[in-house]
Parts: sequence; C-alpha cells; structure tokens
Amino acid sequence: MTRTALITGITGQDGAYLASFLLDKGYRVHGIHRRSSTDNLERVAHLGDRVQLHCGDLLDSHSLLRLLEQTTPHEVYNLAAQSFVPASFDQPLLTSEVTALGALRLLEAIRQFDTSIRYYQASSSEMFGRVQQEPQNEMTPFWPRSPYGVAKVYAHWITINYRESYGIFACNGILFNHESPWRGKEFVTRKISDAVARIKLGRQKTLRLGNLDAQRDWGFAGDYVQAMWRILNHKTPDDFVIATGVKHSVLEFAELAFEHADMDFREFVEVDPGLLRPADVHTLCGDASKARSELKWEPKVDFRELVGMMVEADLARLNGEWGGF
Repeated sequence: MTRTALITGITGQDGAYLASFLLDKGYRVHGIHRRSSTDNLERVAHLGDRVQLHCGDLLDSHSLLRLLEQTTPHEVYNLAAQSFVPASFDQPLLTSEVTALGALRLLEAIRQFDTSIRYYQASSSEMFGRVQQEPQNEMTPFWPRSPYGVAKVYAHWITINYRESYGIFACNGILFNHESPWRGKEFVTRKISDAVARIKLGRQKTLRLGNLDAQRDWGFAGDYVQAMWRILNHKTPDDFVIATGVKHSVLEFAELAFEHADMDFREFVEVDPGLLRPADVHTLCGDASKARSELKWEPKVDFRELVGMMVEADLARLNGEWGGF
C-alpha cells in the first residue's frame, strides 16, 4: 500500500528535502503552503507534479481539517513555523500563533478527523536556551531565551499531551541547527556563504555579523529529514534529539567559509552590535545517542563538507550555474 504524507512548511528548506526523500521512498506527498502574491515555490519546483500542493494556513483550523479530509494522510509532518529567531522578538504574537498554537490546531484537527494518523512535530534546540547541561539530550530541562524558543516549548509539550491523552502516534524531533544550500539568507550560515561568494566575485566588500562567539551544533538538512522519517516509523511514539554532537562558533563557520574561497575572513568580517539579540543563546550541542541506538540514525555530512557545499552552491548561483538538489 502506498503511504501518503502531508507536510506543512513544504516550501522551506526542510520541507523540500523531506518531500524529495519521501518521494524516493515511494510515498504520495501533499504539501501545505500559504497563499502569496509572490512565487515562494523555488525549493520544490524541481519536484514538479510529483508533489500535490494545497493552500492552507496554521492560523486557520478549518483549512487544516479540510486538508486532512482531502488528502487522508498516514503521516503528518509539521515543519511550518515563524522560524527566524531574531524576528520572533519583533513579532512575538505572530510567532506564538503560528509556531505554538499552529501545532495545537493541527493536532486538534487530527484528533477530530483520524487519530490513527502519525504526527511529527519539529521541535528545536532553541528550547534549551540557557543550557542546563552539556551536551543536551531528551531529559535536559528547557530554558528558552526567545519568543520562538518559548513557542516551540509549547508545541513540544502539547504534542506529548495529545500522545498521552488521545493515544495519537505523536512525536517530537528536537533538531539542532541544520543547514544546506537551500537555507534562507536571513540565517547566519547562509548569510555567510552568500557573502563569501559575493565578495569572491567582487559584488560585495564586507560581511557584518553579530555574536561571533555563539556556538552551535551544525548538521546537514538532508541528513536530518531522514531522522524525521525514522522517528515516525519507530515502533513506538517517542521524542528524539537529532544532532552531530560537535559544536562550532559563528567565527569558525566564517573562517572556514572564507578559507574555502581562498580568502582571509579577517579582511572582510565586521562586528555589528545592532545584530546582537536581546537575550542570546551562547552554546548548543546535542547528544543524539538515543537516536543512534534506537533509530540507527547517523549524520553523514561533517562540518567542513557542509560549509564547503554552501559556499560552492552560492558561487554557482551567482554564476548562473547552480541546478539545485
């Protein structure tokens, strides 16, 4: 029997990689995207009519229930969110409505329509915030430091609540930072790789960054979407940390990116105090031992490969030579 998946946030980085992965697995894939006057389908354009796209919104409970009825999925992956942490300080109410209550609306639609649907919630390492132990695992207490992190904590716990209250196969994947050439330019990793490419080609002179000392556990999005699928196809519903277990600073990322393009970052990087967050998360590093043991999941792309991949993709983009996936 062909399995059917419904993905919210399909036009984002993770949604595009997950859709491609599931299609290769033989799934029928449906995706929800918000109606927009501008084309935001670049990341899934290569999939053509292999993916069926539907207009919907996590702010609209009726549209979510209608789409469940139309698509009758076996699995739902909730990847949609207002996911840019700095923007959550400027738009805390919208972030809460989409990221926190959006998950509740989707879970409630599943409860009303069909509790046999398996549900994946995209939790985030930002929930750990001011970290209480190093590295962080599934038992580490949360201390979020942004409206985005707070919203993700709510979505995480409401997922557990619906699992325990209604018997829904509902799971959380606590994913640490994961990047790719499809990352949005508002994120620091892609901001760096894009700037490196532009500076290399003489189209930009400097790169302005905020906290260079912030440390993150960075992996490759293509590896991490495979973990999502493994989580939903585990024998029992549960929550898993997905991470590489190795952390690097923003400074290290920038240094390596410039090095890949045969440049010295010290000649081009400037620190801009205006880019600092009101409350920053200084370090995050995940312990994915549980995922390695129970899901048999391992990251394949290391940090150096990831940085090089992103710089090469942006150089190719600017030269009109990049073909996407």
